[in-house]
Amino acid sequence: MTNRVLVVDDEADIAELLTYNFQEAGYEVLAASDGMAAVSAAQRWLPEAIVLDLNLPGLDGFAVCEMLRVLPSTRDIPILMLTAFASEESRAVGLKLGANEYLTKPFSPRDVVTRVRELMRQSGAHGLPA
Repeated sequence: MTNRVLVVDDEADIAELLTYNFQEAGYEVLAASDGMAAVSAAQRWLPEAIVLDLNLPGLDGFAVCEMLRVLPSTRDIPILMLTAFASEESRAVGLKLGANEYLTKPFSPRDVVTRVRELMRQSGAHGLPA
């Protein structure tokens, strides 16, 4: 099994930072910058985890999460929401819609990689980078 992570963020610098850190940790990364592209990429590429921003053009991250949880091919993929929305209400909604983790920006890229690695481990993904 590969070690693929889908990074979904409309801010190119954040997507690049996360992509770099995941690649350095041994993961294959695909990035998407809007909600529909994220859903399409997740269905086509079937990553072992998804890092999902909420503030996206088109479908927002909440709608993306909800769609991914309904689709049979993506419903079990762990999702870490990474967002500037720091309210408890946003967090509660994200987790209710199916996110496995909810982190707010600013963030530590290493922490994101560590948390995604743990989500993959919990979900049963094998062959994870050390």
